[in-house]
Amino acid sequence: MSATTRQDAMRALLAGIAEDLVSYQALHSLLQQQFQAALRHKAAELGPVAEAISALVDAMEARRTQRVALVQRLLGPQGTMLQAFALLKNAARERMEADWKTLEQAVIACKELSKRNGDLIVEQYSIMQRVLHGEEQIYAPA
Repeated sequence: MSATTRQDAMRALLAGIAEDLVSYQALHSLLQQQFQAALRHKAAELGPVAEAISALVDAMEARRTQRVALVQRLLGPQGTMLQAFALLKNAARERMEADWKTLEQAVIACKELSKRNGDLIVEQYSIMQRVLHGEEQIYAPA
């Protein structure tokens, strides 16, 4: 791989991480909106928020796929992000390692919010099913 191609791959890799940092902030906000809409039983808001979440997640997944391909192009099939960062000079490497850690924390936070939202929606659905269809067994046998 030529030096120019290597630099282009590294630039694309770093740009994708920067885009994901912004996207995860947006995802965090959308997940909060989803929670508030579910909490307040505002079904009309849930659809558009879910569509926005889906589109954002699709774009982030495409960048993740590109990131894997770029790392493999730079380092071979077993290459890792940390190995890719090691190719950078000190200041750039430290910044990207910090951005990567920030991104990892954003992923964890959004997974937690997503689980919280899913749990709330499932619980609401379960309650609604019991209200509409009754309990299978209202009283426990003695």
